[in-house]
Amino acid sequence: MASTSASRSDGVIGRIRRAASNLYSENQTLVTDIRKALNLMKEIAVDLERDNQSEMVKQLEDAVAELVETHENCLHYTSAIQSVGVAYQPGAELTDFKKLLDTEFEKVKASSSSSPQNHPLIHQFRQAVWNVHHAGQPMPGEEQEDIVMTSMDNNIKNLKCPLTGKPITELTEPVRSLDCKHIYEKNAILNFIKRGSVKCPVSACPKMLQAKKVICDPLLLFEIEEQRSLSRQTARTDVIEDFTQMDEEASP
Repeated sequence: MASTSASRSDGVIGRIRRAASNLYSENQTLVTDIRKALNLMKEIAVDLERDNQSEMVKQLEDAVAELVETHENCLHYTSAIQSVGVAYQPGAELTDFKKLLDTEFEKVKASSSSSPQNHPLIHQFRQAVWNVHHAGQPMPGEEQEDIVMTSMDNNIKNLKCPLTGKPITELTEPVRSLDCKHIYEKNAILNFIKRGSVKCPVSACPKMLQAKKVICDPLLLFEIEEQRSLSRQTARTDVIEDFTQMDEEASP
C-alpha cells in the first residue's frame, strides 16, 4: 500500500514538473517577444530623434518604461514557475496552484533590486537616442566605462563557454543551465556531464548540472544576437572616438 502511494505521489510530481517546464518555455517565448518589441521601439525612437521629434521620443520612452516593467514581471513569473516545479510536494489537501505561484512570484519580486528607471533596457534606449547627435560621447553624468558596462548588462552570465573557450556569439549550439544560467556549447557540456562531471565548469559556480536542465530557448538565442549587436555598436563607438581624437591632434 505504501509503495502504491509513493508511486502515485511520484507520478503527480512528474506531471507537475512537466507542466512547469511547458509554462517556463511559453513564458520565455513571451519574454523574447517583449524584447523584440523593445528593440523595435528603440529603432523608431532613433528615427524620431534624427527628425528632432523630441516630444514623441519622450512619449515612446514612457511606453518603453511600462513595457520593461511587464518584462520584469514575466521574468519573475519564470523564476516562480521554476521554483514551484522543483519544490512541489503533494499534501493531504488539494493544492491551490494559483496561490502557490503568486506567493513565489511575490518572493522573487521582493528579492529583486532592479529599479525601473535604472534598468539596463531603458538605459540602452536612452543611449541609442543620445548617440544620434552625440555618438562617442558619454551621456550627462556618466563616464564612458559606465555606459559600456551598463549596456552589456543583461541575463547573460558568461561571455565565453567555459569548456571550449569560444565566445558565446560563436557557439554552434548554445545552451543554458536552468539553475545557474551559465551558457555552454551543447556537445561540450553534454559530454562533460556524461563523464560524471556534474558541477558547473564555471569557476566558483556551486550549481550541479543535469542534462535535462541544460537547454536552448528562444530568449537565449535572442540575447546572444543582442550581444552581437552590442559588440558591433561598441566597435563603431571606438572607431568614432579614434577619429575624433585624430582630428583633435591634427588641429593647430
